[in-house]
Amino acid sequence: MSNHYETVKLHKEGRVARLQLNRPKSLNALDAGLMKDLLGALKEVKADPEVSILVLTGEGKGFSSGGDIKSMLMLSGEEQFSGIMDTISELVMTLYSMPKVVVTGIHGAAAGLGFSLALASDYILCEEDSKLAMNFIGIGLIPDGGSHFLLQERLGTHKAKRLIWNGKVFEGQEALMKGLVDEALPSGKLEDGIERYIKQCLAAPTRAMLKTKEVYVSLNKERLQHALDLEKEGQWLMRQTGDHQEGVRAFVEKRRPEFKGN
Repeated sequence: MSNHYETVKLHKEGRVARLQLNRPKSLNALDAGLMKDLLGALKEVKADPEVSILVLTGEGKGFSSGGDIKSMLMLSGEEQFSGIMDTISELVMTLYSMPKVVVTGIHGAAAGLGFSLALASDYILCEEDSKLAMNFIGIGLIPDGGSHFLLQERLGTHKAKRLIWNGKVFEGQEALMKGLVDEALPSGKLEDGIERYIKQCLAAPTRAMLKTKEVYVSLNKERLQHALDLEKEGQWLMRQTGDHQEGVRAFVEKRRPEFKGN
C-alpha cells in the first residue's frame, strides 16, 4: 500500500495495481487535490515495470460524481481555469496511454469527468444499478476529459453527439447495450467481475496485448490531444455564456434550468 496520497489509495500486489478514488464524502468529486493525487499515482504505476494490470475504482457510494462544481465555481479567471484543464488533459492522456491493461470498475455514479476517466480505460465493468451520465449539457457546458474523442471511438460520431446533447443517465444494462461499458453485473458483484477479468488477463500473453494497445495509442494519441485542446478552448467560451450561468444557478437552487440559447 502506498501512503503518499491523501485522496487516492494505491495498492500493488504482483502484476496488479489497484487505484481507488478516495473522497467518499463528495462521491469522489474531482477537485484539484484529487486530480493531483490521481496523476501522481498513475505516473507511479506507469513507471513500475512489474505491473501489467491497473484496476481503477471508487471508494464509498459511487465511482465519481465528476468535476467538483463548487471548486470550479471558485476559479477566478482564465489562468486558473487553464491550469485545471491542463491537469485534466495530462490525467486523461496518462491514463489512455498507460502501458498496462487498464480496468475500471463502476458502482453508483460515474458522471461527467468521472465518466470520461472510465472511458479512457481499456475495459469497463459496472453494476446494473449504476448511473452513468455525460451530463455537462445540464449546466450549459461541453464534455471535457477527452470525451468527444473517447465517445466517438466507442459509439461513432452521430451517436456520440446525440448522447452528449441529451445528457441522459444510463443504468448498467442500457449502458452495456449502447456499448458504453463492456460488462454489466448484478449489484454487489462488481468485485467478482473484476477478479474474473484480472485472472483472464494474467492467463493471457499480456506483452502481446500491450503491444496492440501501444499500436492503437500511437495511431490515436494526436487525435486525443487535439480533442483535449479543443475542449479546453470551447469550455472556456461556454463558461462565459448566459446558459451556463443559468445552469449553475439552477443546480445550486435545485430546480430545472431555463436556457435561452445565449
